[in-house]
Amino acid sequence: MRQSIILACKETGERLYLTSKNQRNTPDKLQLKKYSPKLRKRVLFEEIKK
Repeated sequence: MRQSIILACKETGERLYLTSKNQRNTPDKLQLKKYSPKLRKRVLFEEIKK
């Protein structure tokens, strides 16, 4: 079953990205490198609770 999640920047705290993940295959928190407009570079974004 796929679940919608919000990704937040570890450095600035901005919440920009909405994606989904398969809860059965990846039970851990999802971490992806995404572009941050505030920092103007790619940084680590981590899954947060809604």
